[in-house]
Amino acid sequence: MPRSFIRSLVAALTPFGGAAFAEAEVAPRKMPPLLSRKVDFAEEVKPILARSCTICHANGKSKGGFNMDHIHSFVGGGDSGPAVVSGDSGKSLLVELLLSNDPDERMPVKGDPLSLEEIAVIRTWIDQGMQWEKGFTFAKFRNAPIAPRKVALPGGNSANPVDRFLSPYYAENNIEEVPPVGDEVFARRVYLDVLGILPTAGELQSFRQDARTDKREQLVKNLLSDKENYAEHWVTFWNDNLRNSYTRQYHGGGGKPITGWLKSALSENKPYDQFVRELIDPVGGSDGFIKGVAWRGTVNASQVTEMQAAQNVAQVFMGLNIKCASCHDSFINDWTLKETYSFAAIFAGGPLDIHRCDKPTGEKAEPAFLYPELGTIDPQASPEKRVAQLAKIMTSPENGRMTRTIVNRLWAIFFGRGLVEPVDEMDNPAWNTDLLDWLAVDLAENGYDLKHTMSVLLNSRAYQRPAVSLDEEADEFVFAGPVVRRMFAEQFLDGLDQIILAAKGSPAVARGTGRKRAGSRNLDRLMRTLGRPKRDVVVTRRESRATTAQFIELSNGRSVADLVAKGGKEWLDSGRAPTALVEDLFVSSFARDPSPKELKSALDIIGRPVTARGIEDLLWMLVMHPEFQLIH
Repeated sequence: MPRSFIRSLVAALTPFGGAAFAEAEVAPRKMPPLLSRKVDFAEEVKPILARSCTICHANGKSKGGFNMDHIHSFVGGGDSGPAVVSGDSGKSLLVELLLSNDPDERMPVKGDPLSLEEIAVIRTWIDQGMQWEKGFTFAKFRNAPIAPRKVALPGGNSANPVDRFLSPYYAENNIEEVPPVGDEVFARRVYLDVLGILPTAGELQSFRQDARTDKREQLVKNLLSDKENYAEHWVTFWNDNLRNSYTRQYHGGGGKPITGWLKSALSENKPYDQFVRELIDPVGGSDGFIKGVAWRGTVNASQVTEMQAAQNVAQVFMGLNIKCASCHDSFINDWTLKETYSFAAIFAGGPLDIHRCDKPTGEKAEPAFLYPELGTIDPQASPEKRVAQLAKIMTSPENGRMTRTIVNRLWAIFFGRGLVEPVDEMDNPAWNTDLLDWLAVDLAENGYDLKHTMSVLLNSRAYQRPAVSLDEEADEFVFAGPVVRRMFAEQFLDGLDQIILAAKGSPAVARGTGRKRAGSRNLDRLMRTLGRPKRDVVVTRRESRATTAQFIELSNGRSVADLVAKGGKEWLDSGRAPTALVEDLFVSSFARDPSPKELKSALDIIGRPVTARGIEDLLWMLVMHPEFQLIH
């Protein structure tokens, strides 16, 4: 509860005799005096923090955005700002919260509050400059297994393996079985997830009228077989992952765009192990990823192209963050600076000079792979042969981490949250380890066919459950259905183009948007505002929460206004009767018919007689509505 609201409530209660209540319940304890001696972090501070704070704020947990695994995150604070001001405990939020008597804000929230003697130790330590034991972290790093693990499929009545694994999970977590979503919701969801576009009115009508009991499986099969639209949609995801910018105007050299190779690989559904192998050990047109970005001017040692290659291969294909360990021994996992440089040296012409925080240490790193149990790199081999060795090791059947990482990414795309979170930290535990391991092995056993895994996920009853909101403050995630997600920038713009195209109403109009898909167009201001990255860094997941800048752009931006105005004219020129026009607009936008109340209001909006401006107003209302912008 915000402190401003609490103060307002207290002020309101005071005239009615609430002063005593406010004094007893809200007033903080008095600040204890500073100690006159030197405080020892290891002997005094660390035990207090470990006992009272780590359950919510360490070992990967960040309640309220605050994590204290190491000194940098401790100082950085959380959602409310910096936690401490070194040298001034009186201005430190941490001390204020430790002294609070307000149950909504005091720390620790659970358990007994710190004694005044303990708070005196903490504030004295802060005033004395917060000396932290060198190399110490509260985190207990977990290293996930590398080898694949074959899991027996549980018994059960469901034909879908995902549902077989989740059936006991639902029972254990008291999640009720619910009917699947209706045909309209399912169709809109699966079209956007597989092809990135909306179902047309004709496609939706055909699906509704289909009497086959397996019509959803047949629809999934049909969408996955649409090579052109599949590639046009999934190129967006892989462009973000592989830093494939169409213009690359932000650097002075390095790799060229890999768009042609990438679209071809997606269209032909290249086996994932081959896909990865050709990106690490490039073939014609695929070398842009591994060559990285040759930045202009003086470059930090952690951003030379060899280090970029190591960081990006680890992150994208192994779900491993070694960026911290590119500057110093990592605070977030147990990778060391030397191990990271040895991995980067695989891509270099010779041994790399190790730099700690951009300062040379005088040591050199010989080429070596991060997981020697999977295979070794010959340090005497040429760079080309070393990279070929790496590509073979990375894509070997023994590397279960690679398959776990990609099936987890697919799960996160379709369900809104991964089996492991964050998706780039695959050492974290999965909320269903057996399901993750089964999916990873199943992918490998089916020829690394990503469309096979997609089909398994999309045909599950789990995917067809009603969408739910994600409780980001919950202590523990419990899966109850796909999480409601916002459209990507490209999906929003393609959807708007589709609505405009639908005005033509011709059965001959092919599936698509009537123009170049947004994912194949150069980055512009509108797409940047709506969340499309510049692709100067790897982005494996876009932010789903809306921003103020997006609200402003959608409400007042010229680009959207021009598109909506074009739509108003196109729909007016279609010659439809008013009721048919409104009904078709609703089906094209929401994949459903308008309610009687919506129909009456919409007819008033478009005017009597109908005007282009009236249709424009209705179209704007529809595409601004959460029902259009969210994937339910």
